Amino acid sequence: MGFIIMDKKRVDEYVSQYLQKYSPYQKYWNYEDGVLLTGCRWMYRATGDPFFRDYILRYLEARVEPDGSIPTYQTDQDNLDDLNCGKLLFFALDETSDERYLRALEYHMKRLHAHPRCKCGSFWHKTIYPNQIWLDGLYMAQPLYMEYETRCNGMENYADILNQFRNVRKYLYSEEKGLYYHGFDEARIQPWADPQTGCSSNFWSRAYGWLLIALVDTLEAMNEQVYEQYRELVDMFRDTVSSLLRYRSEKDGLIYQIIDRGDLEGNYTEASGSVMAAVAILKGVRMGILLPEKYLPVGREIFESVCENKLRPGEDGVVRLQDICHVAGLGPGNKRNGSVEYYLSEPISADDAKGVGPFMMAYAEYLMAEK
Repeated sequence: MGFIIMDKKRVDEYVSQYLQKYSPYQKYWNYEDGVLLTGCRWMYRATGDPFFRDYILRYLEARVEPDGSIPTYQTDQDNLDDLNCGKLLFFALDETSDERYLRALEYHMKRLHAHPRCKCGSFWHKTIYPNQIWLDGLYMAQPLYMEYETRCNGMENYADILNQFRNVRKYLYSEEKGLYYHGFDEARIQPWADPQTGCSSNFWSRAYGWLLIALVDTLEAMNEQVYEQYRELVDMFRDTVSSLLRYRSEKDGLIYQIIDRGDLEGNYTEASGSVMAAVAILKGVRMGILLPEKYLPVGREIFESVCENKLRPGEDGVVRLQDICHVAGLGPGNKRNGSVEYYLSEPISADDAKGVGPFMMAYAEYLMAEK
């Protein structure tokens, strides 16, 4: 790969136009909107542009009642995904001092502590995925959990949070590949799970991206004075980054949909997982937990390559963020079996919030790195 000169005006125009046209991903309180709004949160941090602040606050004010209740929160299931949007409540509380957001945060923590757990202590991913740990769930829950513990609860449950990352390392890590599998079934009964290890059979780009950002966001929310625990997560983060980079595409420097199968026909470099890697690396450098001389050029290169290769016109001539895996999962039952063929059969979309939100996060980190 050669050096790419970033056209920041093009990126700014894309982000602005996307947000102006965006409609909520779901009618209910959902993680996809939370991902996009987190992108806005980091853009506000990087630029100071009140457009991003106001965009977040308008969304939350329309959904969080004065008593802190959220009428569209789906209470008929236990779903870690539903916690993700709660991270924005800290931002709203800091910006407005409105107590409704503290009450809404307390409701999220009540949901979290009532959430079903595996025997090993980790949260189930969802009610419909019992006894299962997915990498996705770490991003949805752990940074929120850590920020609440640091700011509001005297760090009482730090050990619980750390244990959930330890379990991922213990149960989902492949020593052979140096990568983390998408999911783990503690009961070892799911059709997609290896009967011996309980792990799914492949390494999916966006799941790995969720893990990377979960680690770095949790570290950012953690009190560094709890040195031993902080250092343990730093070491896991560094290893997770360095392992992934061994599998980058030689052609564009990005991350394949199935990370370790770049040789496979039909495999492609996937935008959301790639840009999540850029987020984690650039943020890790900013936080001082990755060496800038080694990793800053890599993080910049990945983001620049996404802009060059994935931010391109569609058939209608409109510039969109292309090559985003629309969705992927495991089960329930015989659905979504975790095979190579399955991951490559999922629809490839453009401008999905699960890709655009991390794209904005990465751009914010890119801009802060320049400063």
